[in-house]
Amino acid sequence: MTDTAVTQGAHHIGLTVPSLDATRSFFIDTLGFEQVGEKPDYPAVFVSDGSTMITLWQAADPGAAVPFDRKNVIGLHHFALKVSDSALDGLHSKLQAADGVEIEFAPESLGGGAMRHMMCFIPGGIRMEFIAA
Repeated sequence: MTDTAVTQGAHHIGLTVPSLDATRSFFIDTLGFEQVGEKPDYPAVFVSDGSTMITLWQAADPGAAVPFDRKNVIGLHHFALKVSDSALDGLHSKLQAADGVEIEFAPESLGGGAMRHMMCFIPGGIRMEFIAA
């Protein structure tokens, strides 16, 4: 690891979503995040797992918003959160039953190594990865 990097890790991730309530519910009810703040006039909510904060902004006009296309849109391709290896399979089962979640692929080896991961689309179509580290 180099000591020349100016940054010190992520402070937060900001996501614009078509339904603030559905996405907040996903993070709190499905993943166990805690709501740590909100700006009702913005509107935005802030959720955290105790390590990473995620800011959720309500899209002004969800009907006119362009859905994610990972091969043709510049910007966020996906984001990944760490989970324990023992939690990954249970999380997969929980996500299969969660409203608005589409599993892209079930837990599998990451690049043929010992680490495993899975990918899904959360409510609103944002692509998210879980990595068992």
